[in-house]
Amino acid sequence: MEPSAPTAETLKSWLQAVARTQDRDSFARLHGFFAPRLTAWLSRTGLPPVQIEDIVQETMIAIWRKAGLYDEKFGGVSTWVFVIARNQRVDYLRRKQNRATQPLEDWDPIDDSPGGEESLLAAERERNVRKALAQLTREQASVLEQAYFAEKPHSAIARDLGIPLGTVKSRMRLALARLRSLLEESP
Repeated sequence: MEPSAPTAETLKSWLQAVARTQDRDSFARLHGFFAPRLTAWLSRTGLPPVQIEDIVQETMIAIWRKAGLYDEKFGGVSTWVFVIARNQRVDYLRRKQNRATQPLEDWDPIDDSPGGEESLLAAERERNVRKALAQLTREQASVLEQAYFAEKPHSAIARDLGIPLGTVKSRMRLALARLRSLLEESP
């Protein structure tokens, strides 16, 4: 059984330990968590394995050196790490492009599918929403789940719950306001 992924707070504490005291154990944990994810993400870009390994290594070196520059106001640790990796990839491609240009017909079509960074961010957002939903009253959570997950219209929710349509709308409005407040508070 695979161990559970570290929480956003755990990742932040590891990064802060690297920034404050250059804690090698915390860095090893960050490396163990991010290196395979960065490798998987970069492998979808079509780069050769040797270049992927180099970019992952350069990314991890940058994390070691720049850990003190991380600011949680601008996003989670995962976002910060994937931005560094993206920048390392761009730098690699620029260096490569400066050596040789490729004819337009040899270029790959644009891949609009979600990448590793987007997938991680979506998973983090989903965790935050589920955590916030759990803090709502059962009545409020029920109307939100039926409206957004089951995609039921308000009138069907009222009929299913046996309550007036106005009550459904009031619960929906209160639930969305509370949910927004909870999500703004979460890191």
